[in-house]
Amino acid sequence: MESVKEKTTTVPISLTNGALDQLNLIRQQEDIPAEYGLRVGVKGGGCSGFSYILGFDAPDENDDIFEISGIKVIMNKAHAIYLIGMEVDFINGLDNRGFTFNNPNATSTCGCGTSFSA
Repeated sequence: MESVKEKTTTVPISLTNGALDQLNLIRQQEDIPAEYGLRVGVKGGGCSGFSYILGFDAPDENDDIFEISGIKVIMNKAHAIYLIGMEVDFINGLDNRGFTFNNPNATSTCGCGTSFSA
C-alpha cells in the first residue's frame, strides 16, 4: 500500500467573525456562484503605494486556495508576501462602516485604511 503525502498549507490571513458574517450575507444577497471564492490581494495605486483587493471571483492558475470558516479564499501567489498575517474585519459603527485591514507587513498606511506601503 502506497503512502499518500498530504500537503499542509498555512492560511495566510484571518477573517474576524464580523467579516465572516458580512461576507456570508453578501454571498447570499448577491447570489454569488458557488465556484467563486473571496479574492484577497493587492494592486498598485492608492495614496500609499498599494491598495487592497477584496471581492468574490473565480480562481485562476496563479492562485492559491484556502478555506477559512467555510469561505473559500483565493489569493494570487505573488501577493502573499504583502498579506501574510493580515486580519480582515468588518466594522458597522455610526462613524465608519466597511471592511478594515490590519496588516502587519504595512510600513505605513493612509487615512482611508485601504492603502498601504510595504
